[in-house]
Amino acid sequence: MNAIVFYLAYPFLFIVSRLPFPVFYKLSDLVCFFLYRVFGYRKAAVRSNLKLAFPDYSDEKLSAIERKFYSHLCDLFLEIIKSMGMSKEEMIKRFHVKNIDVLTQFEKENRSVFLMCGHYASWEWMMSLGYHMKHKGYGIYKPISNPYFDNLIKKIRSRHDAYMISQRKAAEEIKRMEDNDERGVFGFASDQSPRPKPLTYWRSFMGIQVPVFTGAERMAREFNIPVVYAKMNRIKRGYYEVEFKLLTATPNELPPNGITDTYTEWLEAQIKEDPSQYFWTHKRFKHTKVS
Repeated sequence: MNAIVFYLAYPFLFIVSRLPFPVFYKLSDLVCFFLYRVFGYRKAAVRSNLKLAFPDYSDEKLSAIERKFYSHLCDLFLEIIKSMGMSKEEMIKRFHVKNIDVLTQFEKENRSVFLMCGHYASWEWMMSLGYHMKHKGYGIYKPISNPYFDNLIKKIRSRHDAYMISQRKAAEEIKRMEDNDERGVFGFASDQSPRPKPLTYWRSFMGIQVPVFTGAERMAREFNIPVVYAKMNRIKRGYYEVEFKLLTATPNELPPNGITDTYTEWLEAQIKEDPSQYFWTHKRFKHTKVS
């Protein structure tokens, strides 16, 4: 069944990836109309998340954010498909890197880098960082259940010099690479909601007590790998930029949870600048507790 679904969908995906950008975004508008206006895809979850994150906002302001978010959401997912047909030159033109020297300084020191970001703006197109540096780029990700689509996503990303590592094997693979003197830039989108466990770290995110991922921090400390925050932003439709901010070059000198706390605070500030670019359909507040 997985194969049937994939081979039925692939011709459509291929055609979409080759559409001229003006036509491509007309298609995105059409998809948005049906997804948002007709089917109301995860609309209740989006409204609940926005209301929790911005309790002081008026209904009118929340509705405006919601509409902009759905337009961005459709662009974002179709842009993943568009990556299949984009050249290196086109990708560099549409995803601008402002200060790559924050990362390349560690190339000179023969050190890897952990890159932390949220599901904000175009984290997918940030996979093109390999065009700008010698280190290979790796994304830590949760594999898709359909292996055919999972392989397609890995193929799309490798087309733009990025490689994928399953989150289940991340620690093992990073240790192997570090032991073999293989350096890279490892990207973590660390804002999903982990399942609470006895030793889970809880902290405030957008004013709500939630469990947070600490895997990037734990591995940064274990392997003494610098941590950099990637602040992405949509400049205009179809164009994005990323600015890097050094969180720490010496992870073991920060207090426990210091990396995670700083990352979360920076992400919160970014979301508040333009909430419509954040990924509100995921269940970020699935697990909460009263502080």
